[in-house]
Amino acid sequence: MTQVLERLRSVFFDLDGTLADTAPDLAHVLNRLLQDEGHQPLAYEKIRVRVSHGSDALIQLGFGISGSDPSFEDLRQRFLALYRSHLANETRLFPGMETALQWLERNGMKWGVITNKPAWLTNPLLEELGLSPRAACIVSGDSVANRKPHPEPLLLACELLDSKPSQCVYVGDAQRDIRAGTLAGMRTLVALFGYIDHEEDPSTWGADGIIETPLDLIDWLSLNHAALEPRGS
Repeated sequence: MTQVLERLRSVFFDLDGTLADTAPDLAHVLNRLLQDEGHQPLAYEKIRVRVSHGSDALIQLGFGISGSDPSFEDLRQRFLALYRSHLANETRLFPGMETALQWLERNGMKWGVITNKPAWLTNPLLEELGLSPRAACIVSGDSVANRKPHPEPLLLACELLDSKPSQCVYVGDAQRDIRAGTLAGMRTLVALFGYIDHEEDPSTWGADGIIETPLDLIDWLSLNHAALEPRGS
């Protein structure tokens, strides 16, 4: 039986490593904390590939300790406090992303952000990037009880935009993003330009497509699954 694909109405983005290149600021903050604690800073590329996995992963990487270590939570809280004061000094949209967002807006497609980042960091970051007024919805890691890879944040985003999951696509740079999108019933795209370790194989994640640049999103939407409503409909 042939599956009937609905026209897409909404596009959701992961934040770190998909919508915005946040790694420069996060790497700066981690290395500052390491130096404050008498450790040597880490190479940027070593930090970059861990950014999408959040503050826990960065503390584990930098200090070589697990979450059960007595010092872990204090270091994590200090890291987050430092990051809040250095939120968008070097963070920018990935090259081509602004063009992709404008294309979505011009073609009447809503777009939003779904991230595991807590709202007290997500909201001011998007404000500083000038994206808050444009995003149709913003779902943070603490907006719901379960974070990605659970589908709950994605289903909330659908509800907020009055879109069915089958009318949405989720773009992310981590396997948890693709898993969450699949469980929610959305179509999914891997952002290959994001923070993907060379040891990972995104082709095994089960996504509907892989894009190498944000501009590839326009091509994918234009060519796949009748993304746009016919003019005059």
